[in-house]
Amino acid sequence: MTDSLETAFEEGLERYKQGESPATLIPHFKQICDCAPKNAPAWACLAWLYLLDEKPALALKAAQKSVKLDGRPPQSRVNLALAMLDNGSTGVRVHIEAAQQIISLDKNIRDDVADNIEDGLTRKPDWKSLQRVKDWLFSA
Repeated sequence: MTDSLETAFEEGLERYKQGESPATLIPHFKQICDCAPKNAPAWACLAWLYLLDEKPALALKAAQKSVKLDGRPPQSRVNLALAMLDNGSTGVRVHIEAAQQIISLDKNIRDDVADNIEDGLTRKPDWKSLQRVKDWLFSA
């Protein structure tokens, strides 16, 4: 990713952390994905924003792209599982198990995923599929 795209990505993350709405951030991350279509983290962020903005079909496409580009980050797997649940798709277990395996290996990664889930539940408290994923990942 070029410096300007990296700067745009970091700026988008900061805006998200400051509480900007997913609806206003989606075009920002969509543009990053359009300019850097092989950037898995940007696709993961876009999927998360679509999920928060009640656009599960778009989230599914973005999450699939993120996992296809790089299936190692557990947050990408979590996003894909969420999008699949929100779309009524099958095959969620494989992504939950992959995320469980990865977070079991590194406490910092586990903490990051847990923090992201809590952030999602704060921004969208009635998100049933996120609560299910949280239970699957952290109640074992």
